[in-house]
Amino acid sequence: MNIVIGTVLLFALAALTWHKLATPSSRRAALTGAANLAAFTLPRLFTAMIGAALLAELMPADQIRALFGAGAGLTALLLATLLGPVTPGGAFVSFALAAAALKLGATPAAALTYVTSWSLFSLTKLLAYELPFMGGRTMALRLAISLPIPLVVGGLVMAFRLG
Repeated sequence: MNIVIGTVLLFALAALTWHKLATPSSRRAALTGAANLAAFTLPRLFTAMIGAALLAELMPADQIRALFGAGAGLTALLLATLLGPVTPGGAFVSFALAAAALKLGATPAAALTYVTSWSLFSLTKLLAYELPFMGGRTMALRLAISLPIPLVVGGLVMAFRLG
């Protein structure tokens, strides 16, 4: 039911935006932008989902359960925090890995810790964007402030038994 409500709200927002675009040229530009975004995203999303399904079959389920399962506790969160930044690729890779691990018995706390760690500390993003654009001091300050966040996310999931 939540998917239906969200879909209806998105369509309503799209209709309102379409209505606000008064000229045919602005509507055409909006459609072109949406089509370009879909052409960029959909193949990657499809590939990531197929990849996650295949990866789940290749990953050793017993090791995933041992390292990231219910019995792993804080060790799973620490390992997930360390693995996030070194995962190559973008969101399509990291979310596919987290989905595959969940399928094999990883706890939601471990998966969310991993994705949060990747989101905050991806070495690819740090080296390619943050360091050159913001400088080493600003990057180090942000890293120091953000360091506990993945563990806090995983800890909250575990504390409130959200997953």
